[in-house]
Amino acid sequence: MASGGQEATDDVCCTRISLLAATNDKFGGIIIDESGLPRDAQTFIDSLRMSLELWRMEGKKGIWLKLPILNSNLVHPAIQAGFVYHHAEREYVMLVSWLAEGPCTLPANASHQVGVGAFVLNEQEEILAVQERTGTFQGSGIWKMPTGAIKQGEDIFAGAIREVKEETGV
Repeated sequence: MASGGQEATDDVCCTRISLLAATNDKFGGIIIDESGLPRDAQTFIDSLRMSLELWRMEGKKGIWLKLPILNSNLVHPAIQAGFVYHHAEREYVMLVSWLAEGPCTLPANASHQVGVGAFVLNEQEEILAVQERTGTFQGSGIWKMPTGAIKQGEDIFAGAIREVKEETGV
């Protein structure tokens, strides 16, 4: 548990401010515990400010903040503190903040996936086909063309070539 239950003195008003309960992730970042979020916006702002100061001093990188619908009043204060939208689902919005120097390496949220299939014909007019080792057609004896998913930012043609190499070595 990182920062959970700790308190710090606010120099301005001399009141006790609780740090936000959070856990360390395996990438040097923080995942804020949504169940411990204060409902009051001002309490949240004060706790978030103190928590971010501590996490910067500790050298933390990416900060993940999941705000359920019941805490939607905290979205604007979080954005004012430097958080940006990562993704949203029916029941929550996920915000992130990058504290480290240099470009943000937090993964983008999947918004779509592009698949490719490669029709490979050699000089003898033979078609390159594969059988799945895993998945729906595993062990079925069905032959298919090499297929796969394009990586984010990858050219479709380059992705098709990569998939053929990965699946066949050709």
